Amino acid sequence: MAGGIVPSSGGREPGKDYPGETTMYVIIACIVAAMGGLIFGYDIGISGGVTSMTPFLKSFFPSVYKRESGIQSSNQYCKFDSQILTLFTSSLYIAALLASFVTSWITRRFGRTWTIFYGGLVFVVGAVMNGLAQNLAMLIIGRLLLGVGVGFASQSVPLYLSEMAPYKMRGALNQMFQLFITIGILIANVLNYFTNRMENGWRWSLGLAAVPGLVILVGGIFLPETPNFLIDRNRSEEAKKRLQRIRGVANVDEEYNDLVAASEASKKVTNPWHRLFFDRNYRPQLTYSVALPSLQQITGINVVMFYAPVLFKTLGFGGDASLMSALITGGVNVLATFVAIWLADRKGRRTLFLAGGIQMFISQLVVGGLIWYKFKWSGEGNVSGAYAIIVVLFICAFVTGFAYSWGPLAWLVISEILPLEVRSAGQSVNVSLNMFWTFVIGQAFLILLCHLKFLLFFVFAICVLGMSLFIYITLPETKGIPIEEMSRIWSLHSFWKKYIPTED
Repeated sequence: MAGGIVPSSGGREPGKDYPGETTMYVIIACIVAAMGGLIFGYDIGISGGVTSMTPFLKSFFPSVYKRESGIQSSNQYCKFDSQILTLFTSSLYIAALLASFVTSWITRRFGRTWTIFYGGLVFVVGAVMNGLAQNLAMLIIGRLLLGVGVGFASQSVPLYLSEMAPYKMRGALNQMFQLFITIGILIANVLNYFTNRMENGWRWSLGLAAVPGLVILVGGIFLPETPNFLIDRNRSEEAKKRLQRIRGVANVDEEYNDLVAASEASKKVTNPWHRLFFDRNYRPQLTYSVALPSLQQITGINVVMFYAPVLFKTLGFGGDASLMSALITGGVNVLATFVAIWLADRKGRRTLFLAGGIQMFISQLVVGGLIWYKFKWSGEGNVSGAYAIIVVLFICAFVTGFAYSWGPLAWLVISEILPLEVRSAGQSVNVSLNMFWTFVIGQAFLILLCHLKFLLFFVFAICVLGMSLFIYITLPETKGIPIEEMSRIWSLHSFWKKYIPTED
């Protein structure tokens, strides 16, 4: 079968079975660190709701308000088409992209926990500035600061989780990051629903982003550093004690020695960026560091998550109805992420990737068809209550498919396949491309919806089909493989063995 691994001892090469258990100590540490996803998710959820609020549009985007209210146009597809409006949402991701390159050095030099702390600190400052904004410049500057915080958290948290988690639970614990992203989206949707009824409620929505920022700021102070980083900084005795603590057993010699060997190999690499990009042994890691974050964004998920209220208003929903529909999709997103946490270490990454891809493909086709049937090319018309429910159901089906597959697994797979010597560089590529494509899709969606209309959803469906085929052909199963053994799987895989020399 394409994409399989030749040895099959639970999906991993026999010979390594580190002792230890999943301790409460490591679970608490991983939950606190994973809360870094709150700031990412809160921002994704809050921006779409705020940009659909009438007082916000009147204050900062009056031309959009006139189109949205029908004063200037009745074309449903184009009522929110404004590059300045989309810049408010997507500017955050340009800042996150640039921050990710700096974060690579900070993560490797000062550690994972201090990077989380710095991310929370900058995010809090940006949230306060947005909540107090008096003009568009303050809004954009605040968004840029939020982006720096998101870039720091997105770089450091998945690495922290993969390095702290025991390999048998790495899938579940690593996906806590995605879970908290979805929880952040849901919290934002709930707040938007209620603040929409307040005068200048958008200030509360934007300003309350400081709360999740404070959570990870404090968490960064108290979180224990990973054994991998301690070994890398020549704090060997402390690293061994930390490993014993997080594994819950005294005998950690085999895992500890593997970590030391990986660290020594890492220190011989003076330029991890050159090694990642030009050493043929790292072709799989480079490929996935580039492909997974790029493909994750062209599913169209952020069209739904960023612009859910805007999208539903475009389809003719009323203000409260559009926010309630976004609240429903946010709730579905959270619940479906638990499926990924439960199944990733049982059924494997490939199975969830492929199942989610099929579900997203079908859902996008149906949503595109429903929009075409109601609005055709003209964009004129509205949806009835029953029709709106059907649209929301299929959008929820799409969100569900993403939430148990491409949402968490794209972050998980990259964080677990990168060897220590190129881990920070590879994660920087991952984060920067994720943010780049998030920016591109976020900035382009409303203008694409205006011009491509319902065909846009068919384009996303074709993208999902292609990326599912990519996973089927190239991705080996990585569940149950210790992170320091991961480099062995490539020379055994039916696709990669043509490019990677077999290890002796």
